[in-house]
Amino acid sequence: MRETFLEKKDNKNSLLKKTILYLCIEQGEHSIAALSEAIGASVPTATKLIGELIDEGFMVDMGKSGTSGGRRPSIYGLNPEAGYFIGIDIRNSHATIAVTDFKGGLLSFKDDIPFQMERNEEAVHRIASMLRTFFSEENVEWNKVMGLGISFPGRVNPVTGYSNSYSFDEHRTISHILEEELGIHVVLENDSRAMTYGEYLGGTGKEKNVLFVNVSWGLGMGMILNGKLYYGTSGYSGEFGHFPLLDNGQMCRCGKIGCLETGASGSALVRMIGEKLKSGRASSLAGKYRSEGRVNLNDIFEAIRSEDILAIEMVEKVGTNLGKGLAGLINIFNPELVVIGGKLAVAAGDYLMLPIRTAVKRHVLNIANQDTTIKITELKRTAAPIGAALLARSRILGIL
Repeated sequence: MRETFLEKKDNKNSLLKKTILYLCIEQGEHSIAALSEAIGASVPTATKLIGELIDEGFMVDMGKSGTSGGRRPSIYGLNPEAGYFIGIDIRNSHATIAVTDFKGGLLSFKDDIPFQMERNEEAVHRIASMLRTFFSEENVEWNKVMGLGISFPGRVNPVTGYSNSYSFDEHRTISHILEEELGIHVVLENDSRAMTYGEYLGGTGKEKNVLFVNVSWGLGMGMILNGKLYYGTSGYSGEFGHFPLLDNGQMCRCGKIGCLETGASGSALVRMIGEKLKSGRASSLAGKYRSEGRVNLNDIFEAIRSEDILAIEMVEKVGTNLGKGLAGLINIFNPELVVIGGKLAVAAGDYLMLPIRTAVKRHVLNIANQDTTIKITELKRTAAPIGAALLARSRILGIL
């Protein structure tokens, strides 16, 4: 990475520059006067810092503002050409890659890349190989890449770079191996938090208190509290799926009974539909269940698109269970926005969202819910890799 103020962590001007970049990331373009006030510096000092940021390639003069009347001030913002950031979302059997410019605009995206992640160093080297292939095929300039963010399911500590699901050596982390091989900064993050950050900066809006619920094979959550991504004491916040809410007698993968995930997730949906098919319920899925003894999420998504009654009925049950849990979260956090995302949410759409909203309305305190909006993700399947890329940008700039 280029030698700039980014390496001078304790320098006052460096901190002010990082604050300027943070303001541009969070709020968009500014005039010198506005940035001067925001960073608590004089106009000459702000002018000097912005000039240096322009010389270093991080910011650009975007011309005069559109304000009518009087002398129009020049507006300054991030330079999209300053560098690129890569985001990768890793799953058990596939990966998704996104490349963003310095301003956060999506340059390239590829979904469902066959990839088998394992808990060993060879799998980490295959991530690097997959990236090289992607950049070759997409004709993206590698020498402009400033950093890489990787999102993994399960517990990830972004400070130590340790993934409970895939790390294999506490002294030689996944990020260190990739940094050595690729020559760029690497950041690891939990998938739900990556989705949350992507949606916060590039999706449904920039409210200061946001809950993002990731409804995929499991059930996770990310939180933006007072405009900051919340991690908790040990970096493991957001385990919404393991809230002990349900009296269904189901054993969760965590070893406990009745976790919300056992009735409000993709894995729960597969189990519930399997139980109904085993009992003889009519469905377009019945033929595959008889021949293979099981159905998977993709089968269920196809059944939903075909308006299969059983599939829709079970999705509604998942939505009702999830809505009860969300009502509790809204009572506790009183957020401005709740975003529902993840593979199941994207595939099921209103079949999931309607029972969620109905259950929330039934169980939430009106005083806590009156200023809360519930939306489905705007970024959809791009949320995790875009979020991972933007997290890499923020960590490398030292603003997160």
